[in-house]
Amino acid sequence: MSETKAETRVIEVTDADLPLHCPMPGQDLWDSHPRVYLPIEDKGETLCPYCGTLYKLKGGAGHHRH
Repeated sequence: MSETKAETRVIEVTDADLPLHCPMPGQDLWDSHPRVYLPIEDKGETLCPYCGTLYKLKGGAGHHRH
């Protein structure tokens, strides 16, 4: 018997999307959970604790505007 793993949704974001929050405007999930702000600048990626979406910062960690 094999287990089926749910696919993680991955979204690449840019400096223009900061401060990052989930769900983002225009997403189908916009009303699926409360808006939560996510820290992404230090590690370059973060997971939403509600829906499990993985956000990756284009350019990686430390590549954002100050």
